[in-house]
Amino acid sequence: MTSVTVSNKEITSKQLGIMLLALIGLGIAGGIAISNLMAEGHAAYNTNNLGLFWGFPIVIYDYFLLTSTGLAMVASMALIFGGEEYRPIIRRSLWLALAGLLGGVAVLMLELGHPLRALWAIPFSFAFSSPLYWKVMAVSFYVLSLLILQVRMMKPDWRMQDLRINAMVTLALALGVTAIAGVVYGSQSFRPFWASGDIPVAFIFESLLGGLAFIIFFTYLAYAFNAAAVPASVKRLFNDRLSTLLALAIFIHLLFVLARMSSGLYGNVEGLQVWQHIAASPLFFAEILIGLLLPLVLLMYPGTRIRPWAQILASLLVMNALLISRYEYIIGGQLVPLFKGSWAPELLSYAPSPTEWLLLLVAIFLSNAVNALGEVTLRLGREG
Repeated sequence: MTSVTVSNKEITSKQLGIMLLALIGLGIAGGIAISNLMAEGHAAYNTNNLGLFWGFPIVIYDYFLLTSTGLAMVASMALIFGGEEYRPIIRRSLWLALAGLLGGVAVLMLELGHPLRALWAIPFSFAFSSPLYWKVMAVSFYVLSLLILQVRMMKPDWRMQDLRINAMVTLALALGVTAIAGVVYGSQSFRPFWASGDIPVAFIFESLLGGLAFIIFFTYLAYAFNAAAVPASVKRLFNDRLSTLLALAIFIHLLFVLARMSSGLYGNVEGLQVWQHIAASPLFFAEILIGLLLPLVLLMYPGTRIRPWAQILASLLVMNALLISRYEYIIGGQLVPLFKGSWAPELLSYAPSPTEWLLLLVAIFLSNAVNALGEVTLRLGREG
């Protein structure tokens, strides 16, 4: 009993420190970014009118959105199918899903030219033929479902069987948001790099991969990366089921990436030539070799799979690899100009501006501050 009490005090102290640092970082990064946007407007972003309309802020938004839905999928499936052994990670997964979504949406609001108008203009546009409209509507219901599930789990004696209907609704909405996000890109036939019927499925597996990586990393972060303080039930779950699931998700995502690369390199459709550029970039090699293959080896080898340092490192590398993958997909799909003969090079060039990098920090700091708030006030690890 004493060890649990001490552990809770340590968690509270560490999370208060994380929240304070995150709020300070958010104030600095957010203040500079907003100041730049007020002075320069959308010119603070390195997008252009030659065809590259969605820049790094959209990458950040989609990355955090898919991570959020992945966390919700993990928690929902644990409630529906997993049994009591998954109980220690469910509340933390749901709260992380809310925290990540808030960080991503904040960046999207700063990317839009008139964010306040978007709050009412998009829902009341009734643009039923646009997948973006359905994406916004699905996200709205998804947030509501997450909140209801989180509130119902605030009771100390909550039971998994009582929440299965809520979990099914949340799972359906998380899958819907992720699939619609894939349709937004996969349905754009004028962008051959994006267009494919398998993109919604690829997004779902990518989302699950992010959810598994984030819950492992942030659970260890909650205990200040002190493996001795992690409850035995959490260790058992991480050493067995979650490490195996993370390795499987890495393998499936890697198959999708390599299959798309092969099709792109050997395809002759106008627009796929960007794969020659991406496949030769150091960033792509870092994503594949360091961000995916190295974690896969760490998690497949029995000697390292049960080591906390290997689980933390694998999760961190996967989190970064997914951000690189999201960047390559969204930006890479726009590097080929839409119209031949336009006054543009064969491949457009793009690099995030300082303001765009600041928005990544805004999302990270805001998400960490919200997550730390949940750790302190809701005691997310008490089931461990």
